[in-house]
Amino acid sequence: MKKTQTFSVVNLTVNRGDRLVFRDLEFKIKPGTLLKLIGPNGSGKSTLLKTLSGLIEATSGDITSDESSVLGDHEWISGHICYLGHKNALKREFTVFENIEFWARLWNNPDRIASVMEKMGISHLSDTPVRYLSSGQARRTALARSMCHAANIWLFDEPTVGLDDQGLKLLSIAMQHHLDGGGMIICATHVDLGIHSEDMNILNLADYSVSASQYMEKW
Repeated sequence: MKKTQTFSVVNLTVNRGDRLVFRDLEFKIKPGTLLKLIGPNGSGKSTLLKTLSGLIEATSGDITSDESSVLGDHEWISGHICYLGHKNALKREFTVFENIEFWARLWNNPDRIASVMEKMGISHLSDTPVRYLSSGQARRTALARSMCHAANIWLFDEPTVGLDDQGLKLLSIAMQHHLDGGGMIICATHVDLGIHSEDMNILNLADYSVSASQYMEKW
């Protein structure tokens, strides 16, 4: 599958019901780029990631890959984008290995299982049911599962939640490796990810969010 060389958002506007979340949002990223999303609660960080992953419909605007529209193209999205939201989406009765194996086989990448478990430091938890994991161990498992996807665009929503210092370091190394290999990452977080890249950009959703602007004005 051909890797995306440019990924862009053009004049993107999203409403949730009667509420305008953000409007006229624009950005473009290229291979090796990390786009860090910041902004107050309600500014639209999670909404943007869900829109890019096809889970929420855009009100107007476009999303493009190499200048061609991929807005609503779920086949393209499933092949090029890996999304991890706030919830880990793990089966509590399944073991760590079983959870990762299910998705790795679905994505036709079972050969990645061992390496991603090692990358996230959870190999020793292979036979442990998820219900016995700490919040940090569960987050590491969800991250390892995501890394079984061959997508070159990672969309991560607060990936560091629950991670200790070691977990954050392992995540940072994995993200840096993805970027060094020509991948792209769009990540909502206020945490220092420890990524060293000349192509790290910051997008403040408050600049495009009506509700966030009104909130800041009150203070």
